[in-house]
Amino acid sequence: MKGRDNPHILTLSPPIRLEPEWLKPTAYMMAKFGMTLCALGIAEELRDDGIASNTLWPRTLVATAAVQNLLGGDEAMARARKPEVYADAAYAVLAQPAKSYTGRSLLCEDVLLEAGVTDLSVYDCVPGSDLGLDLWVDSPNPPGYTSH
Repeated sequence: MKGRDNPHILTLSPPIRLEPEWLKPTAYMMAKFGMTLCALGIAEELRDDGIASNTLWPRTLVATAAVQNLLGGDEAMARARKPEVYADAAYAVLAQPAKSYTGRSLLCEDVLLEAGVTDLSVYDCVPGSDLGLDLWVDSPNPPGYTSH
């Protein structure tokens, strides 16, 4: 990646939370937090080379096979956002200047708002639904956000 125009590493892992409720299930937490710590460490190691390393995670459930099959079937899917929320946020991160946009644990919805998206409800699988929170976050939208 050295010498490339805008090199980025993007790890799909959650922000580090150390409050007791985020520390279980232990094995899953260790795997996810390990990924995040690795990405943040790589950011520091590669900072001088201009290579960015960040993490990205959704605030809400994203409609995936795991949500469908493990977290509640159609009901959980109705409380999820479309996978495009992740794809669009990843694109927004990768479009940032690698030399200055590195070492961050990001949430999809925050990234999209920062990129100028004004209505996150376009990503809802069922418009107006009560969104399900992802395991690693405590609010479905950034503070102050209201849908249009």
